Amino acid sequence: MTDDTIAAGKNGRKVSQYVIRRLPKYYRFLDEIAAEGEQKISSFEMASRMKLTASQIRQDFNHFGGFGQQGYGYDVIQLRGEIGKIIGVKNQNRAVLIGAGNLGKAVAMHLGYVDSGVQLTGVFDINPDLQNIDLCGIKISLFTNENIAAFCKRERPTIALLCIPKEATQLVASTLISLGIKGFWNFSHYDISANFKDVFVEDVNLTDSLLTLAYNVNHNGDD
Repeated sequence: MTDDTIAAGKNGRKVSQYVIRRLPKYYRFLDEIAAEGEQKISSFEMASRMKLTASQIRQDFNHFGGFGQQGYGYDVIQLRGEIGKIIGVKNQNRAVLIGAGNLGKAVAMHLGYVDSGVQLTGVFDINPDLQNIDLCGIKISLFTNENIAAFCKRERPTIALLCIPKEATQLVASTLISLGIKGFWNFSHYDISANFKDVFVEDVNLTDSLLTLAYNVNHNGDD
């Protein structure tokens, strides 16, 4: 969706996507310090370690009701749990992976190591040689219109992970949207949002990320 806000906050207030994109960073940070045995933390300590400001952190949390206690700060485990509920890490949204090449395999394996709120329920590829090969406990199915339609009717996934060539994405996305897919984790480099306005899209462009890194290394020390 192109709107930069989403109704998700306290009392139905709209919350900026900038705030929403910081929530996973808070969740991951709290997960790490909980594993280290820390029991409480202040907004100032969080700000220092996360390279944010304390006021920004408090404003972000206030969208969802606060959570801290004046003079005490935040209970790490409780705050992690509250942010996890907001994100929906335990909801286990059902997902289907399209494209079981090297990238698709890496994405499937990654899902098994993180609390993402996503449960992989099916894997499809157009290569018949991959059919029935096990990937993370799921048999790869041949991608055909009939097969994917039957799968979506049976399993009702709402998220698709696209690890397919750019030129194939428009048709595949259109098919999946007609079958009930609401969101895409898109590795294809095709701009789904430009042509399909009523779905949520998270684009992952590894090349862009690498080029940004290259620029920063190459221009290190520039004024």
